[in-house]
Amino acid sequence: MAHDFREDHLPFPMPVRKYTLSQSWEHLSFMHWEVNPELLLPHLPDDLELDLFEGKAYVGTIPFEMMHVRPRWFLSVPGVSNFPEFNIRTYVTRDGKPGVFFLTLDAQSRITCFHAPRSYGLPYRYAKCSLTTTHDTYTWSSRRQSDGVMLKGSCKAFGEHSTAKPGTLEYFLFERYCLYTVHKGILHRAYTQHNPWVFRSGDAAIEHNSLTESYDLGIDQPLQPDHVHLSEGVDVRTWSIEPL
Repeated sequence: MAHDFREDHLPFPMPVRKYTLSQSWEHLSFMHWEVNPELLLPHLPDDLELDLFEGKAYVGTIPFEMMHVRPRWFLSVPGVSNFPEFNIRTYVTRDGKPGVFFLTLDAQSRITCFHAPRSYGLPYRYAKCSLTTTHDTYTWSSRRQSDGVMLKGSCKAFGEHSTAKPGTLEYFLFERYCLYTVHKGILHRAYTQHNPWVFRSGDAAIEHNSLTESYDLGIDQPLQPDHVHLSEGVDVRTWSIEPL
């Protein structure tokens, strides 16, 4: 992954102030289900709009590896800066800026699970996680410590590497450059900069998925996503949250 950050593809400018964190998101399995918008709305803050693609709402469950997470001015620390994360996200917009909203971020990092909710309002929860890779298959498992919900399975990539074209479902799902979170009762936005996603289509073999099921989104087949993609990842810069 390149460390040169492009700007020509960004749908809106990044903040002029310096970014806060540097990291890489690696070995991602993107599994998406179409869901009833009415079942998603209770999970969103009132002043955030659910973003739809051709009238349809989507939720994604995404196992991956957080790598080299560090403040802009510091070095990556072994055992602290690298850890698996399994998040569930949906797609939202505010003031013409499409982004993502996380229902959960399950991670095997006690530091992150302690710090991120307090500093960013992000719903991190500690889980025992593993992720292994071969050339075209990512195998993963997570079990949340608090209630035992879990995700276990693998994704296998096939086909050519692609980037998303504007107007496609892939562009809607992938090309998001901010996140929204509620911190201390106030909606905030945080900007994320990275190069366009490069991905392949995939097949999922899910053994257990009480993680996605636990949010009661009306998904009839939690072991069979509607859309599967894999990506080797991107390097990322993130900014601190801003109140809206």
